[in-house]
Amino acid sequence: MKNITWDAYELFMHVARHGGLSGGAAVTGLSPATIGRRMLDFEEAVGRPLFLRSRTGYQLTADGSALFAQILEMEGAARRIESWTREGTGSPLVRIACGTWLAWMFTRNLSVIRTERDDFRLDVYVAERRASLAHRESDIGIRAFEPQEPNLAAIRLGEVAYAAYRARNAHPSVADRWLAVSEEDAISAYLRWPHEHRADQLIVTINRPRSLRDLALAGTGTAVLPCFIGDQDMRLERVGEEIVSLRHSQWIVMNNDDRHRREIRTVVDRMVKFIKGNTDLFAGRLHRRT
Repeated sequence: MKNITWDAYELFMHVARHGGLSGGAAVTGLSPATIGRRMLDFEEAVGRPLFLRSRTGYQLTADGSALFAQILEMEGAARRIESWTREGTGSPLVRIACGTWLAWMFTRNLSVIRTERDDFRLDVYVAERRASLAHRESDIGIRAFEPQEPNLAAIRLGEVAYAAYRARNAHPSVADRWLAVSEEDAISAYLRWPHEHRADQLIVTINRPRSLRDLALAGTGTAVLPCFIGDQDMRLERVGEEIVSLRHSQWIVMNNDDRHRREIRTVVDRMVKFIKGNTDLFAGRLHRRT
């Protein structure tokens, strides 16, 4: 096998992690055509086929998966060395991946996660898709189910409840007008619920969950929200009872190799304390009946 630089391995890792040339291009800034040529050269240098190529993306072969796993170990070792080096020279970075509404809660209460005395930096990635820690896109993630990946550690945080909400001063007709995230963006069960149960009453769809609350507050219609969002706002009221089918457990996850890093352990402990300290709010037990 020819001598292969780390840059080539890293580019392979980006393509494998993001499922194809377009994903790799978005991360690296290289063109898909350039990345495609470099992956062909990389496979020739390795001497084994690493991808199954199709119109829908690049899927790893068995050899590709084995190489990817080894590169992840190299990346993890490099990150631990970088963290160790920064302890004396700079600020380590803690990357958090969570959904729209937990991000809203954390940013409103950021001082419980990072204090002025802390020397680490935070990078918060907000998305409805599940946090991918197996591929080390994040250090800490919040999931709605217990992880099955063997290299992840998890802590159960409690349950999350959901209900429908509208503005307290809304016109009575709002009860028959529903709001939703567009179907292609409805990744989570609570975002799909209006499409599955109130499709004929939808009057506004939008691509970001964060706007559902704003539209409900404006008196536009009724939106399904986590109870820890709706029950905190005196301007909103529940429409009916909790939607029990949407209730789920919540987990905080970390990569086994990184979870003992001082800054990650600190952030995790504080997040667990904050969420468990608001167990009743997340579980929908602080509902004010009108």
